[in-house]
Amino acid sequence: MGDSVTTRQVEIVEVGPRDGLQNESTVFSTADKVEFIERVIAAGTRRVEVASFVNPKRVPQMADAEDVLKALPRRSGIHYVGLVLNRRGFDRAAAAGCNEIGMAVVASDTFNQRNQGATTAESIAAWLDIAAAAHAAGIRAQVTVSAAFGCPFEGEIAPERVVEVAREVAQGNPCEIAIADTIGVGVPSQVTDLLGRLRKALPAMPLRCHFHNTRNTGLANAYAAIEAGASVLDASVGGIGGCPFAPAATGNIPTEDLLY
Repeated sequence: MGDSVTTRQVEIVEVGPRDGLQNESTVFSTADKVEFIERVIAAGTRRVEVASFVNPKRVPQMADAEDVLKALPRRSGIHYVGLVLNRRGFDRAAAAGCNEIGMAVVASDTFNQRNQGATTAESIAAWLDIAAAAHAAGIRAQVTVSAAFGCPFEGEIAPERVVEVAREVAQGNPCEIAIADTIGVGVPSQVTDLLGRLRKALPAMPLRCHFHNTRNTGLANAYAAIEAGASVLDASVGGIGGCPFAPAATGNIPTEDLLY
């Protein structure tokens, strides 16, 4: 039947415990977070973004990242993904026992400065260092190009810029590159165009997509992404999520609606 949307297998990364909870005004207990993660694994998820290893003063909802990892049992075939933004974060995630790390590099310099206190070029350099350390430690490493369709500070992002950043981060040999619509401004035609460009530029690289539902285009974008060759999608239970440094960005696409 060929490589159609209905016959190809698509992997889902559950990001609710990290991307979802980091944007909530309530700071949940470690026990609640662990139960959340246990429930999504019981529901069939095999890759879960469990925490971000960032400055707890900037993102207090993630201050107990090490405690969450300590409380989670080690299971064969389950990837506990830790988000890191610099080498210090990677060292923390590795010590805590994450068997997969994700790094984010923002296509917009202004947003990267607001989010990570560094230029995009500096974050790319940090990623290449982290990727080498992860490979040496036997930790799976992947990277996201964030704000790939638009930035709250710079406006639209040119697809050529996203491809340029993707080419640079590909030098770290990630297991996949994710394209994130961090503020939810992309539409399906843009998804088709951008993924087509990326597949041409990096034909062997597995692509993942991360969509936000700010303008209710997230699920349509997800379908377009699968048609365009993405093999992995991020989603969040209940559609919770957002970004503390992106004004008015709403949640991720809901896992249950995506599955349906």
